[in-house]
Amino acid sequence: MNAKKIYLAVDLGAESGRVLAGEFDGAFLSLKVIHSFPNGPINLNGSIHWNTVGLYDQIVIGLAKAQAKYGNSLISLGVDSWGLDYGHLDAQGNLLGLPYHYRDARTGPMIEKAHSLVPKDEAYARTGIQPLFINTLFQLMSEQEKDQACLSQSDRLLFTPDLINFWLTGQKGNEITMASTSQMLNQQSRDWDKEFLDKLGIPSHMLGELWEPGHCLGEVTGGAREKIGCQNLSVFTVGSHDTASAVAGVPALAGADFAYLSSGTWSLMGVELSEALCDPESAQLGFTNEFGIRQDIRYLKNISGLWIVQECRRHWQASGENFDYGQLTSMAREATPFRAVLDVDDPIFSTIGKMPEKISAYCQKTKQNMPQSKNESVRTALEGLALKYREVLGNLRQKTGKSLTTLHIVGGGTQNELLNQMTADSTGCEVIAGPIEATSAGNLITQMMAGGDINSLEQGRELISQSFDLKKYQPEHSDSWDHAYGKMKEIKKSR
Repeated sequence: MNAKKIYLAVDLGAESGRVLAGEFDGAFLSLKVIHSFPNGPINLNGSIHWNTVGLYDQIVIGLAKAQAKYGNSLISLGVDSWGLDYGHLDAQGNLLGLPYHYRDARTGPMIEKAHSLVPKDEAYARTGIQPLFINTLFQLMSEQEKDQACLSQSDRLLFTPDLINFWLTGQKGNEITMASTSQMLNQQSRDWDKEFLDKLGIPSHMLGELWEPGHCLGEVTGGAREKIGCQNLSVFTVGSHDTASAVAGVPALAGADFAYLSSGTWSLMGVELSEALCDPESAQLGFTNEFGIRQDIRYLKNISGLWIVQECRRHWQASGENFDYGQLTSMAREATPFRAVLDVDDPIFSTIGKMPEKISAYCQKTKQNMPQSKNESVRTALEGLALKYREVLGNLRQKTGKSLTTLHIVGGGTQNELLNQMTADSTGCEVIAGPIEATSAGNLITQMMAGGDINSLEQGRELISQSFDLKKYQPEHSDSWDHAYGKMKEIKKSR
């Protein structure tokens, strides 16, 4: 008989999804990938969507595998995913249409319209969220503008993990860390800002009860229970926004003065605060205020992340050149340093397609040398990321008064050792990289706290620190990075 307690994490990313098992023996936590499956955008009639129903089917397959492997040792499961995206249900609980992808272009004009109805400063003071074109708020405004049937017939809006939870348990509600990314919550009340939404013409009747992480939704039921073959498998809300779970999974010591960087398709750099900073300077610097798993604030900035490299890879794959990420990193190591300096958050890099051409176009527009090879394109993108991290870290120090001499990097991007060293060199910080699976680890310890196996987030982080290999990077070669950073600031100032 298996003496370990087994918790399951369903982790949905923009490129792939997985069902993982967390095996807890009372002293250490180990992770096992039970099932993995691809994910990505689907282009239908010029619009970009997610195959959310297909993802659910793969999740059920993974949960059935876990049930077959672990049986009665299974305790509970939690679901996390990327932010912002959602589906509509009618009054009978039927999904209305295929959920849109956050990068679909329909939201572009909505920011300007929103600010004509509610001034930008007021919107930020209320929500604490940056007005990015990908936000749920602007997706709904676009639906309202176009009088789309899904919105007019919607009885309940559920974010991606909320949808999965509903299909597993029959319970409808909105987990709060995910809802906080939408730009529809009020920072003071920690509730839907219905007055704000009314000013923008967005109906609020479909917005549900807000659940904190650790809320028990009950057991898997109905058809899902039959397909999985489980009897008493509980479902808990976790930090269902994957960054909320990733931050929970940062292996920082209690009382440590640190910044975190969740590194993946998006990079999210920030600190934990007890209260939101919704002042005009925070808005101008690009910081956002999202909720954490223990009613605190994730004060952070969204950065383009490894998206540029991923899109280069996708572009080259379409031409028959199938590089894996390890090969791309090796290619970057061989390239000439600082061929050009990118601002990775420039709007030119925000959309899907032809990324190598966009890099060249940016360099040409900013009067820099264009990359002459794939190697140089990848290296230029990685260097641009490391320089952006330096900029954001400096702004975090300015706003919080913290020294932030340690930077914890978690997530899939920790596998890129070249980028980790570049980050140490660029920022002058000690970088502690790991765990790769911080999102799943944070998901799991939230369930463990809810179930009483651990008593606090600090205890959970200590468990993660003891259970996973971490790698440290010390800064080197600061002079060349100082020069490149100065060049980046000059380019940004001149644009």
